[in-house]
Amino acid sequence: MTEIVSAAVAADHSTPVLSAKDVTKTFKVAGGSITAVDNVSVDFHAGKVLAVVGESGSGKSTLARMLLRLMPVTSGTITYQGKDVTNLGGSELRRYWRDVQAVFQDPFASFNQFFSVGHMLKRSLRLAELDKGTEDQLIETCLGYVGLKSADAMHKYPHQLSGGQRQRVMIARALMMNPKVLLADEATSMLDASLRVSVLNVLQELRDNLHLTVLFITHDIGQACYLADEVVVMEHGLVVEHGTTDEVIFTPQHDYTKRLLADVPDLQGSLKTRSWEPGAPAHVPPPAKDS
Repeated sequence: MTEIVSAAVAADHSTPVLSAKDVTKTFKVAGGSITAVDNVSVDFHAGKVLAVVGESGSGKSTLARMLLRLMPVTSGTITYQGKDVTNLGGSELRRYWRDVQAVFQDPFASFNQFFSVGHMLKRSLRLAELDKGTEDQLIETCLGYVGLKSADAMHKYPHQLSGGQRQRVMIARALMMNPKVLLADEATSMLDASLRVSVLNVLQELRDNLHLTVLFITHDIGQACYLADEVVVMEHGLVVEHGTTDEVIFTPQHDYTKRLLADVPDLQGSLKTRSWEPGAPAHVPPPAKDS
């Protein structure tokens, strides 16, 4: 993990690590086309969490898939560390995927249910052509960082883990690649409240302790307030609001943002009274100890 720390701390905070410039994605459908993402521009700075918030169909996951280069853009450019990666392929794209890792919505779907956790993690390292001689130590370190004991987790199968444990394993798998950017696409939406906040806390520690850049995709603006430094609000493929977390919460400008905030009871009141840790939404209970 020291390599992750040193690489992240050395990053230039004045220059975006990852950027989307005027990115558009259009899908052809019977009788015409649908624009899922419409001329979106956003920057991701080192050591910061940027949350993209919106209801289902807002285009936030499509944006994430384009940033991951899992889906081609219709127009616009994506740059990583100042280099245009919009049309990367081959070995260059594989190197990009090592630097820009993802954690998806359903952790169970990210496993092969017939293989143990240890087999899956070791296979990921070998596909990435990392040093086989240090894989056990690296796996133990990364599992430990997300609060799992290697001896307990390595020999278990996906169905033997809780939802929160499975998602922690997927975060550990991403960390093993020594990424510069982590994209978490609805990474907590399939978990109950106690497990959800435990995963959010892990992501928060990655930002605070490893200075990792995180893109957090969510439909829950309360979770965005808990975790993010900046919030982007998307509706029908458009960015309708973008600002610091405090700006979006206390002085929302767009009616859609106000409606999202209205779905989180007493969020603004709790922030103003500061009866709990700054940035933590009042509706989220403390994490379960056994998660």
